[in-house]
Amino acid sequence: MTNVTQTAPKIGFVSLGCPKALVDSEQILTQLRAEGYDTAKSYDGADLVIVNTCGFIDAAVQESLDAIGEALNENGKVIVTGCLGAKKDADGDDIITKVHPKVLAVTGPHALGEVMDAVHTHMPKPHAPFIDLLPPQGVKLTPKHFAYLKISEGCNHRCSFCIIPSMRGDLVSRPVADVMLEAENLFKSGVKELLVISQDTSAYGVDVKFRTGFWNGRPLRTHMTQLAEALGELAAQYGAWIRLHYVYPYPHVDQVMPLMAEGKILPYLDVPLQHAHPDVLKRMKRPASGEKNIERIQAWRAMCPDITIRSTFIAGFPGETEAEFEYLLDFLKEAEIDRLGCFAYSPVEGATANDLPNAVPEEVREERRGRVMLLQEEISKKRLQAKVGKTMRVLIDEVERTGGAVGRTAADAPEIDGVVYVKAPYEPHRRLQVGEFVDVRITAADAHDLWAEA
Repeated sequence: MTNVTQTAPKIGFVSLGCPKALVDSEQILTQLRAEGYDTAKSYDGADLVIVNTCGFIDAAVQESLDAIGEALNENGKVIVTGCLGAKKDADGDDIITKVHPKVLAVTGPHALGEVMDAVHTHMPKPHAPFIDLLPPQGVKLTPKHFAYLKISEGCNHRCSFCIIPSMRGDLVSRPVADVMLEAENLFKSGVKELLVISQDTSAYGVDVKFRTGFWNGRPLRTHMTQLAEALGELAAQYGAWIRLHYVYPYPHVDQVMPLMAEGKILPYLDVPLQHAHPDVLKRMKRPASGEKNIERIQAWRAMCPDITIRSTFIAGFPGETEAEFEYLLDFLKEAEIDRLGCFAYSPVEGATANDLPNAVPEEVREERRGRVMLLQEEISKKRLQAKVGKTMRVLIDEVERTGGAVGRTAADAPEIDGVVYVKAPYEPHRRLQVGEFVDVRITAADAHDLWAEA
């Protein structure tokens, strides 16, 4: 009798874009693994390549098109998914197939079924799926100790600079029981920090009128506040962190402040404000005004003094006058936002902001962005310096050969905020571990990072 070993088809994967796209990639990889496909570490070793694209700004579009071209050159069999797959050019033609007509298939974002159909067409699935090889938490692209938890897809806002609703559709909230089950499986797998993400975390449940679901036999509303409370309780069982991202400053966000003050979820809020001047916000079609935002930030700090606020802003939006920009600078001086990113306005094909009058010249946009970041550097330096001498809890991300480590405090989200450089412990044979929580004493700070002793 001849023993024939069947080799599982190998799929290469390139994932570009934001954490929400990363979660899409993880879902596709999880399904591939469930159906018996293997993953390839290189183009040469792949029977087929999937490229998950980003299409939000021009630089991201070019990066995605370059990645597709590289995959075609190195492998030849390429399926494309993601936000760029939903974009059309000025003539209404598909951007990807116009540049790369040899791709096998193109889908938009959050299209697991369509991607798998394309894979089945061009690389039929193995006869015996290896279900036992699939971990309960699915396949993750992040390090083992932290993960992203996507609670909804799409967005109901129509901000004039953004085309995400045209690519990802209106808000669709995940059932609360599904979210909680995924969170529990992630904690059981060793995850120590869950980063809650969506296009608009504050709006979770709006589309289903905050329907009541059930988790572990108890009713639980599909609402950001109740979800945050339930996640905090679950995280406490595993000694883990919960971090909220992409939270619009609606009044009900005030309800999560007690959860932060009590340590049930991290005292950290990622709030994409984008600007402060009411007229600019109106042209942006943002759902909040600058005056209320400063009041809300002050109220949050009164309720939770340890809160860290992260935000992003756009400089040089069409029609932005020097007076409106100075208004933004004054807002930042008063708000003293802890973590801040600023982008020079970049026209996005398909965005209604392109039709606004009085476009700001590119050199002025860049100069204003530079002024914001220079101001923020001073604010950040001042706020981080106030932490010197304090004892803080740090989650270790990386261990160095010297015995020291790189970690993050509750004030730092991975890959976008600062880090803490932890000196090697004094105890002999004591070595820090990735995914370990360590209490450290802060010894120094600059404008971005901290230094500490374990």
